[in-house]
Amino acid sequence: MTCRQTASEKTKMDLRYFLDTFQVTVPQMEQLIATALSHGGDYADLYFEYTTYNDLLLRDGEVSSGGFHIDFGMGVRVLNGEKTGYAYSENTGMKDMLAAARAAAMISGGQASGTGRKGAPAFGKCMQQPIPALTGGGYYPAELNWRDAGTAGYLPFLKDIEQKILSKDSRTAKVTARLSASQSDILMFNSSGEMTCDIRPLGSISASAIFSCNGRNENKSVSRSFRRGPEMVTVETAEEMAEEATSGIDARFEARRPKGGSMPVIMGAGASGILLHEAMGHSFEADFNRKGQSIFSGKEGQRICHEDINIVDDGTVQYNRGACNFDDEGIPGQKTYMVREGVLNSYLHDRISARWYGISPTGNGRRESFRFNPIPRMRATYMENGKATADDIISSVKKGIYVDEFSNGQVKIGEGDFTFYVKSGMMIENGRLTAPVKDINIIGNGPQALADIVAVGNDLRIDNGTWTCGKDQSVAVSCGIPTVLIRRLTVGGE
Repeated sequence: MTCRQTASEKTKMDLRYFLDTFQVTVPQMEQLIATALSHGGDYADLYFEYTTYNDLLLRDGEVSSGGFHIDFGMGVRVLNGEKTGYAYSENTGMKDMLAAARAAAMISGGQASGTGRKGAPAFGKCMQQPIPALTGGGYYPAELNWRDAGTAGYLPFLKDIEQKILSKDSRTAKVTARLSASQSDILMFNSSGEMTCDIRPLGSISASAIFSCNGRNENKSVSRSFRRGPEMVTVETAEEMAEEATSGIDARFEARRPKGGSMPVIMGAGASGILLHEAMGHSFEADFNRKGQSIFSGKEGQRICHEDINIVDDGTVQYNRGACNFDDEGIPGQKTYMVREGVLNSYLHDRISARWYGISPTGNGRRESFRFNPIPRMRATYMENGKATADDIISSVKKGIYVDEFSNGQVKIGEGDFTFYVKSGMMIENGRLTAPVKDINIIGNGPQALADIVAVGNDLRIDNGTWTCGKDQSVAVSCGIPTVLIRRLTVGGE
């Protein structure tokens, strides 16, 4: 039995810290596992969480809201063939934890069915993979602790963002700025004898501004989010966000709705990666595929796009919002190629789907909190660099649309059809960006759009905004993409 610790070197946390935090002993955890498996089962695990949240909202120069919240508890999961039993307790008293373990056991009750692909290993055998220890904070070592920082101390920082936005554009009518931060202590233990500890910081800063000119209003929002401590709050960050919030406002006032139709579409580097996340990434999550619900079901090893395309879901990007030292099943964070050189290389697996496919988990078992069962989820999803420059890609299009910022979107996982609303874009005419556009939808099919990518830029940018993915439960993610040319999509305009 080992504790694969990932706490910061500065805090010098060890297993004793986590056991004391949750007021639990190893023999008690072993008893909980035994109780969870008392009705039969292939595997059981425990998930302990202590999370503190800080939040401060500034609106029109005044504090609109602020608060401090604590979330504390544990969850018990039992896997019994295709059945899952899950229960949780909002405290770690032994009586209540045993009640949760018995409830999970009863929900999963019956003899293990052993279902899965022919020859699939039992859960325990599949999961007992040698995992090297991580030290020094892994992918998000925090220099400072959010719990030591009073929320009110960040009011001058938020006011600085507000004043910088106001000073950069006289048309600014309203500014809202917000800072939210959390720190989570996580302890996991399972029936394979694996124990995992993690400390997860997460800081988020956002600003929204409304601009007014000649009776018309336009708005723009910017954000930054990292798995870092309070050291991420700097004067430089305030300046960067204010500059971003006020850039491109002239184009927004000038933008018009273009004529619609089927045409080439260029996705700008960075935040356009949300289309990759929504229209394609979800279809690679293994629960959809093992149930036959995804358009990519059964296509492992098949070519699905051009050989220059590599699509990654990555839990190892330093300080990234989607980074995971370990996922919420105790599997180490890793970089997973969903598409490698145009071929469907891997789905995104939790322990359940990995066992079904007879492979190792990819570290994608994630949950919103101890109240939720882990399921396959994305982390940082992006397309790797290609060979073309952004200028060359743009110059290759005679007539089309360039888009670099989306808002609402809808995707059908089974069919792969998607619709996204474009917040910011430009017309492309004779190889040049010309008039700004707005109020258009981009409509297409994920697999077809992937197959229709004809050029990939060398300017990959991972967007560090406050992306949150909802799939019955919410988790922090990020996305990115280089400049990409899709041969043809439907543009909903006039």
